[in-house]
Amino acid sequence: MIGALRKVINRMHYPLEVMLVCVRWYATYPPSLRHIEEMMAERGVFVEHATAHRWAIKLLPVLAAVFRRRKRFVGKSWPMDETYIKVAGQWKYLYRAVDRDGDTIDFCFAPTETALRPADF
Repeated sequence: MIGALRKVINRMHYPLEVMLVCVRWYATYPPSLRHIEEMMAERGVFVEHATAHRWAIKLLPVLAAVFRRRKRFVGKSWPMDETYIKVAGQWKYLYRAVDRDGDTIDFCFAPTETALRPADF
């Protein structure tokens, strides 16, 4: 993974760890690029929001390709079960997708019963 990233970050001046933190926050959480700029400044790293956006544009396709290669195959069909459990004193619906070996592929908590489709996972 680092080898593929090194080709992309050839002439970038920031450490790889700083760039990956910014890109992770950009891809995972809803804050804007200006919020990411402020959060990095609070940690002593001064990054312009436009720079973080350029990093995301360059690094996200490479990371997606690397992660796609490492993704575990789960098969063409898998059952989904649901149950009603108590979490932190409140009853919630737990939806769970399981492969044929019994390993959990994904799960979802919902406060009410919903009609989930496999695409919702």
